[in-house]
Amino acid sequence: MLQLGWFATGRGPGSLGLLQFMQELIQRRELDASIQFVFCNREPGEAEGSDRFLQQVQSYGLPLVTFSSNQFRRTHKGGFARHREEFDAQVMARLKDFQPELCVLAGYMLIAGAALCRAYPLLNLHPALPDGPTGTWQEVIWKLIAQRAARTGAMTHLATEDVDRGPLISYCTAPIVGGPFDSAWQAVDGQDLEQLKSQTGEELPLFQLIRQAEYRREPYLLLETLRAIGDGRLVIRQGKVLDGAGRLLYSSLPHGLCLDPEIDRAMAADAAKT
Repeated sequence: MLQLGWFATGRGPGSLGLLQFMQELIQRRELDASIQFVFCNREPGEAEGSDRFLQQVQSYGLPLVTFSSNQFRRTHKGGFARHREEFDAQVMARLKDFQPELCVLAGYMLIAGAALCRAYPLLNLHPALPDGPTGTWQEVIWKLIAQRAARTGAMTHLATEDVDRGPLISYCTAPIVGGPFDSAWQAVDGQDLEQLKSQTGEELPLFQLIRQAEYRREPYLLLETLRAIGDGRLVIRQGKVLDGAGRLLYSSLPHGLCLDPEIDRAMAADAAKT
């Protein structure tokens, strides 16, 4: 059984949805794993979204550890980056009784410092393809529109000090052409991108379609990545990602393990249940 740690800020429905998705699979024994703890860098009462997240964690009976990064910032002047290692040291002290094999960063809105990255293998979910645009998910979508890209996707990688550039683990793809996309692309033909951003923004139908195409696959990418680690197809050891034969994964698969077939089957199976 894969022993997991879970890091989240819990500020929005995405963080809550990922935890619900994974914990319910664990409870139904469709994923051979256990969440040892959930760490949240918000305390109760800080925000409505994180309060819902914390309440959900408690409803599952999972060990919950909280330490407010907002309160920490207020007591440490000079910018959070200067004190990140101190914050992480206090986080690790609170987690010293847990021994997870792997930790998942699931909507954790802080950068993990070097000591935290060394203490735990940290799996980060990033809403872009390995060879795709960088930045936040919003920035990624606008760049995809600017490039008139034909696909989007998501990837997982090990978190390192080099943000969003740790060793690749896995990825999935999603087409953003055909069907309803065609009319949405036609609607932005010849329009100035900056004007679209300022006047329509994220309500732009094409923006919403691209977001949903990637967002629907994120939980399944995490699920199938954990399954691949649990059954030995992927091995994370000393900051490296190996295949089942013990070879560096990114030597033979520079973009990580493509999990499209597994994700397609899992999504189809869930769709058949409804």
